Amino acid sequence: MRNQEDIEKLRLKRLLEELKKKEGRGTELISLYIPLKKRISDVINYLRQEYATAENIKSDQTRKHVQDALIKVMERLKYYSQAPDNGLVIFCGAIPRGGPGSERMEIYVIEPPEPIYINLYRCDDHFHVEYLEDVLKEKEVYGLISIDVNEAAIGILEGSRLKVIATYTSGIPGKHRAGGQSARRFERLREMAIHQYFDRVARHTNDIFLSEEIFPRLKGVLIGGPGFTKNDFVEESDLDYRIREKIIGYIDTNYSGEEGLREMMEKSEDILKGIKYYNEKRLVDDFLNRLARKHDQVLYGLKEVYRRIYDGIIDTVLILDNFNYYYIKLRCKICGFEEEIFTKEEEKLKIEYRPPQCKKCGGENEIVDLKHIFDYLDEVSKISSFKLAVITSDTEHGRILSQFGGIAAILRYSIKY
Repeated sequence: MRNQEDIEKLRLKRLLEELKKKEGRGTELISLYIPLKKRISDVINYLRQEYATAENIKSDQTRKHVQDALIKVMERLKYYSQAPDNGLVIFCGAIPRGGPGSERMEIYVIEPPEPIYINLYRCDDHFHVEYLEDVLKEKEVYGLISIDVNEAAIGILEGSRLKVIATYTSGIPGKHRAGGQSARRFERLREMAIHQYFDRVARHTNDIFLSEEIFPRLKGVLIGGPGFTKNDFVEESDLDYRIREKIIGYIDTNYSGEEGLREMMEKSEDILKGIKYYNEKRLVDDFLNRLARKHDQVLYGLKEVYRRIYDGIIDTVLILDNFNYYYIKLRCKICGFEEEIFTKEEEKLKIEYRPPQCKKCGGENEIVDLKHIFDYLDEVSKISSFKLAVITSDTEHGRILSQFGGIAAILRYSIKY
């Protein structure tokens, strides 16, 4: 279950979030994108030209910072003969740490988890991470439409996230019960209103699913709703032929609209088997079922999971993707006693953060190892042979896991507390 590609993307996402917060005092921060297989010697020659051009920068501080960053980038590029298989991205620049003169030169070298084709050099007051963020987007999405004569909803399933894009109401009255000429006329008007409502939903569906953002990644479309209304919608509306060609199933539901979309997800597992949404849901459901039947087959909460992390009894660790804790290994400077603790990201980011005193002798502790909990669990999983499953936080099953502290474990066998 520990998909190394998912772990690498999670690390990259975390790094990009940090890089987006960094700002330079001027246009001093370098963003360099090198596409796959490009000759590094050509890139270095180009950067040398940029170094010479930087002599024309009027501000002494900006000129120095840009040239220092270029030198640092070129030094790092000398380790490569050509760009790696997926390309190379480097961010470098002087990041202010306080008042003027307190800048610190920082460099980040990233080998993307997927190929990049953009060739870019840019100096700005921020790092241009948006092109790498595109790499993190899910490559496949599924379109969802839930409709009856009263309401409709359009959504997309993107990885493990169900996004409700739009909802509509028809305003169509119920069927007329009176007889005679007026009833037939009323029925004709009602049929015209339904047709117009279908066309309105179809036009909006076309705009959403055929957009440049979605259509190239659109793998399939599911239509859901009560009765035959969903079939009538496809047959009688102005739904674009390209969307019709991508319909992979019709789902009978009791509800329509936004509630119908969620019911469709419950009933579409056979059609969408193997996608991230159902993999995560299956794991959380398994945890809940074991918890209900026999609670000594699961653990939850950081303290409980860590207590048994090296025992070899854990089969799978479930952790939310926004679980921002850091693992810290401490060693006492006096008695040498070592201990492992966890601290939240906010505490780790404080400049004057000081570790607690030694539990054994009360002496001063020093930090000998510090890493994000995902990196810690990834390392320990290889030692203790458990699977690591990252659960998306802004999903229904992610919200369920958050009620158990954001981390839980499914055990190989029962234990007695």
